[in-house]
Amino acid sequence: MNDDLAALAARIDRTNELLQRMLAEVAKTPSTHAIFVDAGYLYAAAGRLVAGTEDRRAFDLDAEGLIEALIDRARTIFADSRLLRVYWYDGARRRIHTAEQQSIAELPDVKVRLGNLNANNQQKGVDSLIRTDLESLARHRAISDAALLGGDEDLVSAVEAAQGYGARVHLWGIEAPEGRNQAEPLLWEVDSQRTLDLDFFKPYVSRRTAAAYEAAGARPTREDVRFVGAQIAAKWLAARGRESLVELLPGHPYLPGSVDQDLLVEAEGLLQYSLRGQADLRRALRDGFWEHLQAQY
Repeated sequence: MNDDLAALAARIDRTNELLQRMLAEVAKTPSTHAIFVDAGYLYAAAGRLVAGTEDRRAFDLDAEGLIEALIDRARTIFADSRLLRVYWYDGARRRIHTAEQQSIAELPDVKVRLGNLNANNQQKGVDSLIRTDLESLARHRAISDAALLGGDEDLVSAVEAAQGYGARVHLWGIEAPEGRNQAEPLLWEVDSQRTLDLDFFKPYVSRRTAAAYEAAGARPTREDVRFVGAQIAAKWLAARGRESLVELLPGHPYLPGSVDQDLLVEAEGLLQYSLRGQADLRRALRDGFWEHLQAQY
């Protein structure tokens, strides 16, 4: 009996020793934070604050400089914490990176996550991506704190999911010239709130000059538009695959309505020019699209 008690006592001592060692390791491990940026909110709110417009075509954003500023701000707030990374959420046609999004994705410590962009240039699926990442990182104890730059009420579920696993969520907002640009239910749920003001964003947002804006809207040539059509076709084929191409070919020279609309909207974004009412340029766009696809068949 004494031997059994002695063995039990030894096991308890061993367990206590292991627990103490584990707690010591945890104490030495620095806390970790991540920054989550809803780019749709950022462009709209910062554009309105600094440039007086939400139209992305009307101003330039120094994303690299701004991301560095956000990292520095987080470093002062979470002084004893290390940065995991910056998550940058934006929308794109068929989730294919634009040149600007690609350059952001190439920055160190930045992960670009893309939702879809519909025909009305509205982001779809971004909120669910934020929730998935917040919940997953909190569940796996990859972060202890999350700085969330956004304002949509749909982000409430993302905040609740992360908090359910013990992470603290800190909401960062952008100063609104008038009223409020963040949903009240979101403000109620987070652990803390901060507002970044005009002076913070001024160095990184600049309105384009009238000449530059007009130049961006100069009428492209038919060859320019044909080339863009071929570019989009290459992206379309890479995203959809050969099976979709086989289904599309019998309809030549006509495109399904949804494909034609996506082609138009993406081309306008690349050209920075409206093709509405430009029948000759629309034909050139479709010609370039079809020529590339047929060359690959």
